[in-house]
Amino acid sequence: MNPTIETNPLLDRLPKHLKQFIKPQDYSAYTPINQAVWRYVMRKNVDYLSKVAHNSYLDGLKKTGIEIDNIPSMYGMNRILTDIGWAAVAVDGFIPPNAFMEFQAYNVLVIASDIRQLEHIEYTPAPDIIHEGAGHAPIIANPEYAEYLRRFGEIGCKAISSDKDYQMYEAIRLLSIVKEAEDTPQATIDAAEKAVEDLQNNISELSEMAQIRNLHWWTVEYGLIGTVENPKIYGAGLLSSIGESAHCMTDKVKKLPYDLSAANQNFDITKLQPQLYVTPSFSHLSLVLEEFANKMALRTGGLSGIEKLIESGALGTIELSTGLQVSGVFTKVIAHEGKPIYIQTAGKTALASREKELVGHGTLSHTEGFGSPIGKLKGINLAIEDMSPKDLSAYNITEGNSVKLEFEGNITVEGDIVTGSRNLLGEIILIRMNNCTVTNGETVLFQPEWGAYDMAVGKKLVSAFSGPADANSFDLITDLPSSKTIKAKHSAERANLEKLYQAIRSIRETKDLETSLVPIFNKLKSDHPNDWLLTIEIVELLKDRNKTQLLEELLDYLENLKQRRPEVAHLITGGLDLIFEKEKV
Repeated sequence: MNPTIETNPLLDRLPKHLKQFIKPQDYSAYTPINQAVWRYVMRKNVDYLSKVAHNSYLDGLKKTGIEIDNIPSMYGMNRILTDIGWAAVAVDGFIPPNAFMEFQAYNVLVIASDIRQLEHIEYTPAPDIIHEGAGHAPIIANPEYAEYLRRFGEIGCKAISSDKDYQMYEAIRLLSIVKEAEDTPQATIDAAEKAVEDLQNNISELSEMAQIRNLHWWTVEYGLIGTVENPKIYGAGLLSSIGESAHCMTDKVKKLPYDLSAANQNFDITKLQPQLYVTPSFSHLSLVLEEFANKMALRTGGLSGIEKLIESGALGTIELSTGLQVSGVFTKVIAHEGKPIYIQTAGKTALASREKELVGHGTLSHTEGFGSPIGKLKGINLAIEDMSPKDLSAYNITEGNSVKLEFEGNITVEGDIVTGSRNLLGEIILIRMNNCTVTNGETVLFQPEWGAYDMAVGKKLVSAFSGPADANSFDLITDLPSSKTIKAKHSAERANLEKLYQAIRSIRETKDLETSLVPIFNKLKSDHPNDWLLTIEIVELLKDRNKTQLLEELLDYLENLKQRRPEVAHLITGGLDLIFEKEKV
């Protein structure tokens, strides 16, 4: 594999706050056992999934450069993905959901570059390169599905989270790490599972992010396509799990038509899914996504939108009807007759229009928050943004004049107008005043001693969403997860086993029919009696050799191993089926 990083134009477009999650894929860190795990899963998957997966799967393997015999190099994948308008990056396990979705919005596939342990070959709760590379990558070669994935990311990264969402993310990430790591004490796993369970039980109302994460799970991760009676697999979680891909096709798993109700169906990453949703087509996925987006604060705005941002306690943005965007941590809203009439942020705030920060209105200018009335002037049907120059002059709203503006809901702004800012349509979006006092009845909201006052102009709050309008306005290089993935332990016993795996891998790759397999098998029996996968690989090599007696010995050995280790008996049987049924893979 070529370790040189091949550039992909899409990666150059990524903002800094996403690049912080990217880590290099150290291909040399993949061991011979890792390669054997990949090869076993891929051989089983391609054999089985060719019958039950959406027809895009096998075509996608070829188009995305996914090989059966070798763990993919993301650098090589990037060269090939360029042709279908996508890129791939390596990350360390789970990353925050909004970052994951934002990568998708940039047509970038996020791949956890670690690979599951042999002990977890069927399924791991931790994201790994089998799940991401062999699950997600092939299906994005389908243009209709790829556009759904991009659009999902674009909408999903704007979903507003609650404080418990991030706690849940951290808890699930930790649980996936400790369950995948070898020799984790059961008490540690139990504690991590309880932390996730407690959070799930304490969430009374699902946030937008929790709901859209559910939609992602039941489509991108665990989706079926076709009819309820005859579904096919397209979800990456199913495509990458040799156990669950078979289990999901049985009557033990309830099949439901996919619709918006899936947004309220939670999931458990540690268990087999009791139900799955079936979409009739990829285009139907996009219809449901748009249906959900129509209910998001991103499109509805209003009082409920700003209240969601306040409840989240996180950086968010509101957009007014003039297109003015205010980004910060929102702490207060004053309402009148079900509408927001005054909004307030705390701390660094930035103003923007069309996702571009307004000159002179970044966080250095608004270091201690921003507050402004929203809505119409009392007793005047014409909103400020709709006023012509003649109207503005009639109401004294011009530079150099002192003005007293009384808004609906008893908000009063009184001061000396310095200047105004307009959008591309010529509408006033911001008015700067000196000697300004802002009140709500007897409550003072702004006073002259605080400096110049910038009043946002907008009769309606039309949108509210997570994150800043302009990503460059804030330092977002701070949101890294607190837990780190745990790498496989090194030991002399493990190193010796890796050497045996490498010897068999070399014999297969060079098509060596001369080197004796007996010493390797004898060493495996004596030093590593619980290993099963390498014996299967040796059996596979014996197909091309006239060594009937040795082959019988290995098969007997595997039968005994199945008795000693019943938990892997079906894996052994599955591996032998691939060899002796002579399925082409």
